[in-house]
Amino acid sequence: MSIRQYEYALAVAEEGSVTAAAEKLRVAQPSISQQIRSLEKELGVELFVRNSRGLSLTVAGRAFVKEASIAVSAARRARAAATACSGTVAGELVVVVETGLGMCQLPRAIGELRRRYPSLEVTLYEESDPQAIDRLVRTGEADLVLSSDYGHYDPNATVIGDESYVVVLCEGHPLLTEKVLTLKELASEPWVRLRRGSARDDVITHALRSQSLSVSTVARASQLATAVKLASEGLGVTLIPASAVPPGYGHLARPLDPPVSHAVRASVRSPSGPAESALLDYLGHENWCGLDLVHA
Repeated sequence: MSIRQYEYALAVAEEGSVTAAAEKLRVAQPSISQQIRSLEKELGVELFVRNSRGLSLTVAGRAFVKEASIAVSAARRARAAATACSGTVAGELVVVVETGLGMCQLPRAIGELRRRYPSLEVTLYEESDPQAIDRLVRTGEADLVLSSDYGHYDPNATVIGDESYVVVLCEGHPLLTEKVLTLKELASEPWVRLRRGSARDDVITHALRSQSLSVSTVARASQLATAVKLASEGLGVTLIPASAVPPGYGHLARPLDPPVSHAVRASVRSPSGPAESALLDYLGHENWCGLDLVHA
């Protein structure tokens, strides 16, 4: 068995078809099919079965890919460590981030990282479910995790800042005349909330409970940009990280007093390599609060 066979099997499991896996890996479809058949023959089991939706894993296949993903991650880290020793940082860096966190800061930091290490490939996973992040950490796929104190928890994480939240109103809203707002002023407004159970909505829930406030939720969105657009159309007010306000909506955003924020935590795998250490340093120098993050 080879790492390449593992990679092919993982791609087929993720994409649900050999054709899609071939496109993702940029290899010929017959090559993947041949390697999968060879792998199954060597293992003595079937890894995939065909159904109406494509290919799905067998019981043996699910057990195999769980361990294969660990092996592929270990091989990737070994290659990265070897190239780092030669003075060249190459390979793949996997960054996992809570959805909606660091939407201005993370792209800038990754841009700095790529300019420093142009041979490096960065794969970014945005996950709204803390359990999905936990799984990527357990399987060894994540090199660096960016999370809040409402999501994935790592006792060894470094706090690199506090991300502030702003309220977004609609055009012509009377409260736009104010420079700063309070949650109490907003309590009587209809609210556009985020998906239940998401880390971002947990921030809102905690902020309201801390002031013994209850609000009327009229809509929920899974994406921050969607929540902003709904709020701008007058469905209700919404509360989002300052860095997540899309361009063109900054004039509808107002900060809060007292401020609503959460800690931003970054954790890297151990032992860490030069790429994740450099990215952690860049993130630590980013601005995580203030309306200057909002684009007008």
